[in-house]
Amino acid sequence: MLLKIIGSILILIAVYMGLKQGYAMLTAKAEMLTMFGKWNFSRTAVIINGAITIISSLMILFPKTFLWGNFLMATGILLIICFHLLDRDLKGVAIELPFLLLNLAIIYLQYPLKNS
Repeated sequence: MLLKIIGSILILIAVYMGLKQGYAMLTAKAEMLTMFGKWNFSRTAVIINGAITIISSLMILFPKTFLWGNFLMATGILLIICFHLLDRDLKGVAIELPFLLLNLAIIYLQYPLKNS
């Protein structure tokens, strides 16, 4: 029971963060354009990435798309980590790593409301 509560809390955190960051990308906030711009992402690419982030975070909420939503969100985070590594930006990697681990922990704990 405790693991289901922890899993639920982690899901809510991941969904909130995904919606927050996805919205920042979707609305093409200056800091998002600057960060992705150094990796040659166009404004349109940032907006598309934001839409995908929002969709993947919403997918986490539903049992049938839970796993795919987590994989999609983790893939986006891993992409950002790889770009930070290409720039040798370990601070950027350290910032993104907890979010990747959050998605992996959620996958490990599984969907909390499914009948076992």
